[in-house]
Formats: sequence, structure tokens, C-alpha cells
Amino acid sequence: MTDPVLTFTDRGIYCPAGDFYIDPWRPVDRALITHGHADHARPGHGRYLATHAALPVMRHRLGEITADGIAYGETRQIGGANVSFHPAGHLPGSAQIRIEVDGYVWVASGDYKTTDDGFCEPYEPVRCHSFITECTFGLPVFTWEPQAKVAEEINAWWQTCVAEGKTALLGAYSLGKAQRLLSLLDPIGPILTHGAVEATNEILRTQGYALPETIHVTPDLDVKAQKGALVLAPPSALGSQWARRFRNPSTSFASGWMRIRGIRRRRGMDRGFVLSDHADWPGLQEAIKATGAETVYATHGYTEIFSKWLKEEGYDAHVLQTEFGDDGQSEEAV
Repeated sequence: MTDPVLTFTDRGIYCPAGDFYIDPWRPVDRALITHGHADHARPGHGRYLATHAALPVMRHRLGEITADGIAYGETRQIGGANVSFHPAGHLPGSAQIRIEVDGYVWVASGDYKTTDDGFCEPYEPVRCHSFITECTFGLPVFTWEPQAKVAEEINAWWQTCVAEGKTALLGAYSLGKAQRLLSLLDPIGPILTHGAVEATNEILRTQGYALPETIHVTPDLDVKAQKGALVLAPPSALGSQWARRFRNPSTSFASGWMRIRGIRRRRGMDRGFVLSDHADWPGLQEAIKATGAETVYATHGYTEIFSKWLKEEGYDAHVLQTEFGDDGQSEEAV
């Protein structure tokens, strides 16, 4: 059977039958978006389609856009293609996109994790003939500890900071990771937030996602009065003038990249917590097997190594070059 579903262009992943792109990196007329991170949801497109849960943050980040929402599992016909969005477990509103043309099915995973974090919509495997998978952490060294164990480590570090009179500064990407961390924190003390984190908190609270009380760090906030506080901010803010107002800080970073000790040293953090919103090595294997796909395209991550492993396992595997965050060091990819 001739595969009529997706092609790969210099603008992004393209569906000729539906005349749309998936997470395109250059301006197009119609873009189907897996989630709101900046390497996937870019400005300049004529029309956007994303899950209802993803759109509020996308509108906040992209400004005035022409966008339509779709429910998980809802099938919509676009030209000659039937499309549906399915939970990716990456962050609130994130989705895998299923495209069916003439009985042939592809799934574009976007970013995903297979373990349920208890906060965002949990991942659901989708059967298909061809699967485009991220492999950000596509090496055996990347195997995550249970979330509850990592939460204990973070809360113990915060408690130690309080006992030693230090301010706990925790770095995490402002969309997704920060809110997941908030759902894991014990009520040890007040939680202060950088503006980028708090803006996302407010949007997700409005959507009904349960988050603890947080205090936005504004210029007039008396941070000295916030005894025993934990400060949650984007990693880029931890070494900035903004962070220097917090005295005697202990800095940390929550990311899958903390599995590699050298990265933590280069970032100059006191602590590193291994917590990722991407699938680990076992999760990638689990996800691919569950799709039933014979053909797999690996993108953004250890693509060459992962593709080689897939071929050894009997898959028709290929490397797909994209412009998604794949250098492993950006805040988008942790």
C-alpha cells in the first residue's frame, strides 16, 4: 500500500491530503500544534488547531492568533485527512496527533512521557502504522526514579534549607515542569514564584488545574519577611539580578539532564533533581511497542543511536531532522 499521509519539508511535517502542518517551524497557513512550548508552538501561522486545554497558554504566549480548539479523542476531517488529538502526558493540554488517510494511520508524538504524574492528562498509546517519536532521552542511562522518591528528595532539601537559614531556589521550566513540581511540594513554607511561572499558574488555575497557593515575586515584595520560602523560577533567572535579592541561597535544578553529573556542574547548581516531562529509555520502548507501528521516525534527541537500536529490534527506522529543541540544554527540552 502506498503511504499517502505525511511528508517532510523545510517548513515542517506536512500532510498533503489535509494541507496542514504539524508543529511547523516556519510560518504556514494551517498548523496543528501538539503543545505550547516555544519550539512546537511558534508565531506567524495563519490558523492554529490545538486541544482546548493547550490554547489558553498558547494565546498568552503568542498573542493574537486565529485558533480553534479540539477535545481529546474528537475526530475532525480536514480535507482528505481525519485527525484526532490524544493525551501525551507531557504537560497540561499536550497531545499526540493521529492522522488517517485512506486507511493508513500515522501518529506524531510531539513530546511525551508514559508515566502518570498525577497532574496533567496521562499518556494514552495510539495504534498506527507509522510513528514519529521524540527521543530526547533515547539512551539507556536515562531511566527515571519513581516520582514519589524525587518528591521526597526535593522536600528534604527544602527542609534542610529552612533549618540552615537558606533560601531554596528551584529552577524549572515555567510551563509544565514548574506546575508539576508545585503539585509535589509539601507545605513547608511559602512558595514564591518568578513572573513567568506565576503567569502560567494563573492560566492553569483558571482552567481548573489544582495548584497550591503561590506568591508572585514583585519588586515591592518584602522577601525577607518570607521565612522558610522556596523560590520557583526558570533556570535562566537563577543567575540573574532578579535572584540576587534572595540572601544565602541554595540553588537547584529539576531536569532529566541532571542524570548527567557534568551538566549539573556546568550549571553551577548546589543540587540537581532528576525529573523530566519526557519519556525515559524504558518509556520510549514501551510507547513504541504499544503503537504496533512497523515504521518509526526518531526526532529531536539521540536520533542516530536510537534509530540504530530500533533497526536492530526489527523496525523500519529513520532519522527525522526537525527544528524542535534537540540540543539537550534548552529549557524547552527538559
